[in-house]
Amino acid sequence: MKKKLPFYVVCDNIRSLENIGSIFRTADALRVDKIFLCGICGKPPSPKISKSALGAENWVDWEYYGKTWQVIERLKKEKVFIVALEQTKNSLCYTKLKPKFPLALIIGNEVKGVSLSVLKRADKIISLPMFGKKESLNVVVAFGIVGYEMNKTRYKF
Repeated sequence: MKKKLPFYVVCDNIRSLENIGSIFRTADALRVDKIFLCGICGKPPSPKISKSALGAENWVDWEYYGKTWQVIERLKKEKVFIVALEQTKNSLCYTKLKPKFPLALIIGNEVKGVSLSVLKRADKIISLPMFGKKESLNVVVAFGIVGYEMNKTRYKF
């Protein structure tokens, strides 16, 4: 496997501990460098996180920030490409994005999505096309789909 390019995940106010655990497990599968848990996100150690993470919370690096915009500002100073996964009028289909690394993918609250103050700081906003009656997928499912798409560029598969 070729040398990987830095890939971070920023969780913006994700309230479900089970979702946080599944994000850790998915991040491990994707070889994400670090998860930033922000706002109301739960953090390890937690039995509910551990149940869905299956131990991944012990080896995927993570940091907690009270405000999501603070981590975005820090990453921007480090020249990280900031991509928010959110449905907006101007969002780009995730398959059309030309990822630049290092990259941080922002995923948002299960009901409210990525907050407006964070969306304003993103370099790009991407979304998944929805063809059914529901307007969105579970945050972890959406993260997995987009994460593997980013890894196509990162690992050239």
